[in-house]
Amino acid sequence: MPSSSTDILAGLDDEQRAVAEALNGPVLVLAGAGTGKTRAITHRIAHGVISGEHSAKSSLAVTFTARAAGEMRSRLQTLGVDGVQVRTFHAAALRQLRYFWPRLAGGAFPQIMPSKARLVTESLARAQAGTNFSLVRDVSSDIEWMKVNFLDAVALRQAAPTGTLNREFSVDPLVLADVFEAYESNKADRGLIDFEDVLLLMVAALNRDPSIAAEVISTYRWFTVDEFQDVNPLQYRLLSLWLGDREEVCVVGDPSQTIYSFTGASPRYLTDFPSVYPNATQVRLVRCYRCSPQIVSLANAVITGGSSGRTAVVLKSQNDDAQVPDVQAYSDDVAEARAVARQVGDYIAQGGLAREVAVLFRINAQSVELENAFAEAGIPVVLRGTERFFERAEVKEALTRIRGAARGGTHGVGPLGEQVRDVLSSAGWTPVSPATTGAVRERWESLAAVVALADELQGDDVSDLSAFIATLDERASVEHAPTADAVTLASLHSAKGLEWPVVFLVGCSEGLLPLLHAESAEQIEEERRLLYVGVTRAARQLHISWAHSRQPGGRATRSMSRFLQNVGGGIALLSTDDNGQVIKGTPRKSTSRSRKGPGKCRICRKGLVTAEERTIGRCRSCPSDINEELFDRLRQWRSAQAKERSVPAFVVFTDATMIAIAEQLPSDLEGLAGIPGIGPAKLDLYGEVLLDLVREG
Repeated sequence: MPSSSTDILAGLDDEQRAVAEALNGPVLVLAGAGTGKTRAITHRIAHGVISGEHSAKSSLAVTFTARAAGEMRSRLQTLGVDGVQVRTFHAAALRQLRYFWPRLAGGAFPQIMPSKARLVTESLARAQAGTNFSLVRDVSSDIEWMKVNFLDAVALRQAAPTGTLNREFSVDPLVLADVFEAYESNKADRGLIDFEDVLLLMVAALNRDPSIAAEVISTYRWFTVDEFQDVNPLQYRLLSLWLGDREEVCVVGDPSQTIYSFTGASPRYLTDFPSVYPNATQVRLVRCYRCSPQIVSLANAVITGGSSGRTAVVLKSQNDDAQVPDVQAYSDDVAEARAVARQVGDYIAQGGLAREVAVLFRINAQSVELENAFAEAGIPVVLRGTERFFERAEVKEALTRIRGAARGGTHGVGPLGEQVRDVLSSAGWTPVSPATTGAVRERWESLAAVVALADELQGDDVSDLSAFIATLDERASVEHAPTADAVTLASLHSAKGLEWPVVFLVGCSEGLLPLLHAESAEQIEEERRLLYVGVTRAARQLHISWAHSRQPGGRATRSMSRFLQNVGGGIALLSTDDNGQVIKGTPRKSTSRSRKGPGKCRICRKGLVTAEERTIGRCRSCPSDINEELFDRLRQWRSAQAKERSVPAFVVFTDATMIAIAEQLPSDLEGLAGIPGIGPAKLDLYGEVLLDLVREG
């Protein structure tokens, strides 16, 4: 156990030491993935206390999960520091609110609801807006978003016609306003509060009662905030009131890991910190102790490929070389899942441990094929961030409906898949996916997965609903219970903050990553950051895969994620069979000008700044020498391709890439490969056609 400040600082790298020694005034720590941010800030707290600059009992550290708070407390105890309050935002606010409640309201402290579901269901019923499970989840999320953004029903009604709210609500905003009013009324009538109320009530108390504000300010002087990129407006307001007019605050975060904007979180508090505190000490933690140089190279290429790159912390690996991350394509999701399970089985057979492996995916419905594949392979799994497929409410409901139809003979005729579609149409399944995100889409994806299973299993042995139900019951019964040594299956959101030696990223195709309904520039960049988070969960091995179609025999409409198209030599493109056996693998060569650095304008020779400028190869302010006739032909060709593949036009090529072709007029495949946006996959698919279009001009 350290006994002096010198001992506390021993073993820190230069940047971590700079954080630990910055004990006065505002401090901003931009900490890339795997750079030891928790180590840096806990050593800063310990150094401040042991040196006498800070008082333990006057220090408050806040984070976003109980797990992270527990880890910080444990580290501080190891460093010989006791008495520092380390809590989540809600836990810290709740402790204060309970203490001041006799002064605020008197009487018993109100009960905190563990879930909004019951009251939201009642409120939806009152508004005649439907009460299915998915809608209740989505509306609960909408209400949380409103509250952390200080919106009430009146404000929502006023803002709804203007279209200024940057959110797609699960119901009409005017209906949501009615539901919100009913929810708040029901809650008040029963003397209940929800988790957002804890923060709102504490903010109100600090605003309205100077004596309470003075007591809190006198109690805490030094503040540390972890994961500052995830702060929402309500949490930021509470922190500002805790601080008062003081500046003794250290915030740490990574703008490249902002993936919770749908909850109201905003990275602007992190990125604007130097503007709010011009005298702030700023430190960048860039030395990655988690990932190999090859994984770091890919992570840097992914995050700097879009507008997120402007604020990104560019990592530098401190580890030995390892294998280059690989990308593999499969015919369908079933083949992809089975191949991943086979590769994991090989890893375990060679002496690896199951708990060293994680398989990460974008949406929860993707887990069904993975669960089946691992069950068939006899490999135990544990799920994070979602229930097992057969435990999900919508799947249980679907199986109950199918079981009832099988017993009552009320299903249709024809192939098994059509029979299942007929039954599940009454449960909310439609041939076309809903144009929304959240729980409604998750429900549809789960039902669609049941339909896909029916299509996959139909045959001589599984020809009717009774046989189908028996097969699904058997699959559900053989699912392995979580064990200490099991492969982790997790969504990208739930994987944040974790790491594994070996990571498989599945479903990295257009429509899944980014999601089909991510349309705005901000939504696309959040999807990019999700991939970055997934990449940086891997320490030594990273295997990326995607499938051409959803189910066996399906139409091959998918293409590799755009985020992987221009990553230079950071990946190896592998040709494999559907069992995951490598047929041929070659590292991806870097031929693009943008892969060698920021690049210079081919006209004025100045450095190129934006991703669009790097794609077209010149400054936007410099004159264009575009071949307009060729550009028109390219647009017509792109439109036809997009229509044939049933994808948005930008999935084929962006306007910037086509402008670059029409300006630079490449004469061969090497010239095409030098244009950002034309990766190996698209070069193979479209290269000769593009050259023919250029030659026609």
